[in-house]
Amino acid sequence: MTVKTETEMPVLTYSKSRAIVALITAFMKQRKMGLNDFIQRLATNSYACKHPEVQSILNLSPPQDPELMNANPSPPPSPPQQINLGPSLNPSAKPSDFHFLKVIGKGSFGKVLLARHRADDQFYAVKVLQKKAILKKKEEKHIMSERNVLLKNVKHPFLVGLHYSFQTTDKLYFILDYINGGELFYHLQRERCFLEPRARFYAAEIASALGYLHSLNIVYRDLKPENILLDSQGHIILTDFGLCKENIEPNGTTSTFCGTPEYLAPEVLHKQPYDRTVDWWCLGAVLYEMLYGLPPFYSRNTAEMYDNILNKPLQLKPNISNAARHLLEGLLQKDRTKRLGCTEDFVEIKVHVFFSPINWDDLNAKKITPPFNPNVTGPNDLRHFDPEFTDEPVPSSIGCSPDSALATASIKDGSEAFVGFSYAPSMDSYL
Repeated sequence: MTVKTETEMPVLTYSKSRAIVALITAFMKQRKMGLNDFIQRLATNSYACKHPEVQSILNLSPPQDPELMNANPSPPPSPPQQINLGPSLNPSAKPSDFHFLKVIGKGSFGKVLLARHRADDQFYAVKVLQKKAILKKKEEKHIMSERNVLLKNVKHPFLVGLHYSFQTTDKLYFILDYINGGELFYHLQRERCFLEPRARFYAAEIASALGYLHSLNIVYRDLKPENILLDSQGHIILTDFGLCKENIEPNGTTSTFCGTPEYLAPEVLHKQPYDRTVDWWCLGAVLYEMLYGLPPFYSRNTAEMYDNILNKPLQLKPNISNAARHLLEGLLQKDRTKRLGCTEDFVEIKVHVFFSPINWDDLNAKKITPPFNPNVTGPNDLRHFDPEFTDEPVPSSIGCSPDSALATASIKDGSEAFVGFSYAPSMDSYL
């Protein structure tokens, strides 16, 4: 697909400014959509569907890959299967333990709320998911996978921590660290792009988190600025593990078509088996966005964007260092077998010249002062959350479900699909 470039500086008329605003608005809305919902909309767009790359991606015939997510219309739901991933139920936890204060996030299956525990006055982010919505989209395995991955995150400074989880007849509850420095996406929106030292600091902490997940044979698969939070001091916290894939050995691959459109690696779009280097592609895309303000192959036209990811050479403007240029070229290598990180994974990222100013031991010990301080005054300081969320009333149903962790509910309400979800940490996890 040919991309035309302007040789002269265009005059910014009123109509053009409105067009730019419309472009940014469309970009933001699209970014907030889940990939499944996005594909459903794409599939109903007759113009877009005529593009050969889009047809290839959508593959509107029934999927052969049983792991393939909802890129195609789902068959009628079958009875949910039992999934048991470990620790026993936590019968003492219940919604009424919390005072739910504000909505601070939303997703496909529920909301994230700021909550204060009534017994100890501690603040938490409570992710509340609707079982019916999860079962309708056949996502129960991914939710259980998210919980399973969260249990392994306790030892890393740049991954959000799970305190415990429980369920009622109709909802699942994750009790998570409360992080109120704002999404990286929020700060990028406000500042458009970051200077290179700030981008390097964030990229290093993100890479450290990804390297840790890879050491556990977990591929993250959905790195994007919306899933990267800043804590109250300005350090990175990676969150939302719903698309993580477990048990991927160093040379292992998977083939699920999932992620976020702007950040999909070429091999994912090609529906080829892919490995953990998909995360290094996404790191390159996020670093590019931090330096330039938009993802590397972005187009408002989705078909053109996919074509760009697959075929367009990477174009780098001259306003970055040679080290940054070299790193982006290595991470955004379309051939995953030649991509930076394909041989020694995180080790290759750590030793790259771009990160030569970083002392990795100090970084992981949070001894490096972050380049930006969110300056929050306390847990009630919500200045870095989107008012779209915080202005929304807290649903009255969130804190008054009649049941705590259930053991006897009927399979009809989906309870059996989430056996083992509830989790209470053992005492030695605090030692």
